[in-house]
Amino acid sequence: MHWLLWLTATPTALIMFLRIIALVLPKGPAQVVSYYAFSIASVILLLSCSLYGVFASIVLRCLAHGGMSQWTTGRAYKWTMWLATGVTFRITGSMKREGGVSGEEALGMRPVVFVGNHQTELDVLMLGCMFPKWCSVTAKKSLKWTPFLGWFMALSKTVFIDRANRTQARTTFDNAVVTMRKERQSVFIFPEGTRSYASEPMLLPFKKGAFHLAIDAQVPIVPVVCANYSNVFDTKKKRVAPGIVDVSVLPPIPTKGLGKEDVDDLVEKTRKVMLDELIRLSHVTGQGNGAPLPAAPGVDAGTRELRKRY
Repeated sequence: MHWLLWLTATPTALIMFLRIIALVLPKGPAQVVSYYAFSIASVILLLSCSLYGVFASIVLRCLAHGGMSQWTTGRAYKWTMWLATGVTFRITGSMKREGGVSGEEALGMRPVVFVGNHQTELDVLMLGCMFPKWCSVTAKKSLKWTPFLGWFMALSKTVFIDRANRTQARTTFDNAVVTMRKERQSVFIFPEGTRSYASEPMLLPFKKGAFHLAIDAQVPIVPVVCANYSNVFDTKKKRVAPGIVDVSVLPPIPTKGLGKEDVDDLVEKTRKVMLDELIRLSHVTGQGNGAPLPAAPGVDAGTRELRKRY
C-alpha cells in the first residue's frame, strides 16, 4: 500500500499546486494550466506504473502467468489516476445477448479480439480500467524503445506492429494467431488506427487488421465502446475536469467458419454496432458529453441513420 501512496503523492501535489496558481488567473489561462497539470501528472503516473509493470512482468513470467502482466499494471494505473486526478472509466457489460453470450460475459472469454474506439491519449486509462486478464494490446513498433513503457510492453506480450512494413506486419499477426491459440491470450486493437480527437460521437474508418486476425484465429470480435468524453478531457480546447466516463462492452460477434472473403462484411457489422452504442452512450443516455449528432452533410450513412432513429 505504501508504494501506491508514494506513487500518487507527487502527481497529486503537482496538480494541487498548479490549480492553486490557476485560481488567481483568468478563466482561459487557468483552464490551460489545469490541462497541463493533468497531462504532466498522467505521464508521471504512466511511467511509474510502467516501471512497476517491468518488475511485475518478470515475476509473472517466472510463475508462468506472463499473460496477466498488462491486467495488473493497468489496474495500478487505474487506481493511481483516480486518486491523483479524479478521472476514471466505468465499465458496463451489455446484458443484450448474441449467440447466447452477453457483453458482461464476453469480458471473461478467452481468447477473443477486443476492438475499441480511439479518442485521445486518455484511452490508455480506459484500457487500465477495462482490461481483462490474459489480454495484450497491439502497439506501433517504435514504442518498444520508450524507457519504462516500452520495457514493460516488451515483457508483457504486446503485439508490436511495423506499420511501414506490410510483410513484417503480416508476420506479426501470424505469430499473434499462434499465441492466441496456444496460450489463449486475447488481444485489444483500436481499428481506427489513430486517435480521432472527436468532440462529438463519431468513428473514423476502420482498418482491417483486427478482423483478419480474428478470422485467422477463428475467435470472436468483442466491441468495446467508450462514450465521447470531450467534456472530461479535450486536447483541442486544452480542457480537463474530474469525471467518470462510461464504457460499454458489447456481445461477441462470432467469426467461426468465416474466411477472408467475409472480412468486409465483418468490418461493416462491427462498426455499425459500435457507432450505434457510441451515440446511445454519448447522446441518447446523456453519458459522455451529450453532444448533438453531427449535422454536416458529409457524415457517414451510419450516423445519418442513427440521427433519424434518435
